[in-house]
Amino acid sequence: MATREIGKTLVIIPTYNERESLPIIVAAVRAAEPSIDILIADDNSPDGTGEVAEGLRTNDSAIHVLHRESKAGLGAAYLAAFEWASQQGYEVVVEMDADGSHRPADLTKVLDAMTDNDVVLGSRWITGGSVVNWAKSREILSRGGNLYTRLWLGIPLHDATGGFRAYRMSAINAMQVENVQSQGYCFQVDMAWRAVTAGLRITEVPITFVERQLGESKMNGAIVKEALWLVTQWGVKKRLSDLKRILHIS
Repeated sequence: MATREIGKTLVIIPTYNERESLPIIVAAVRAAEPSIDILIADDNSPDGTGEVAEGLRTNDSAIHVLHRESKAGLGAAYLAAFEWASQQGYEVVVEMDADGSHRPADLTKVLDAMTDNDVVLGSRWITGGSVVNWAKSREILSRGGNLYTRLWLGIPLHDATGGFRAYRMSAINAMQVENVQSQGYCFQVDMAWRAVTAGLRITEVPITFVERQLGESKMNGAIVKEALWLVTQWGVKKRLSDLKRILHIS
């Protein structure tokens, strides 16, 4: 901890109906990295997650809560949290799920890698990465989706869909995130692609992804379809742009 100099850091935890798991993940993050702050971004959860978050904030000055009016999707929640972080002077922001699938034990590795990088992706699909309690069909879907993304967009990343990652605020500013409209899986792909396109320093570190034991997964077929459709559109635009450049067409 003493040798890491990456600046004022904030872990962002978006929530929607996570009242059971939220206190567990917050406590684990605080234990793993006591010197960093946490922002809980709640989308007006009907199960009372927002009230649980307020209780945690009351007992710990390093915990902050952003109450949003309604469920508007993962991307919108993170963009609102990024704006809040910028206003508060944070220099590094970390994305983590509230359901325990992202292990606080891996948080230190992600933050350590920020020393020499602008963006750090926690990766399940590089050497040392793994998943726990996943059906084989889900692993195939994730690996296949990431392979499709890597080949179609031409980005050198093995886990562009993963949600455990860290950014310098300067990197977010360079990525023109005000134009991001995608959600779910595709929000993460969009952000990764923007980072590559902006020429930022990016690395992947191996993590262990653990399937949630509390609550219900937000993943569904519509999110996967959105991701595949948008990645395909972006890939087509990229190839047309490359062709125009080769042919010197303005």
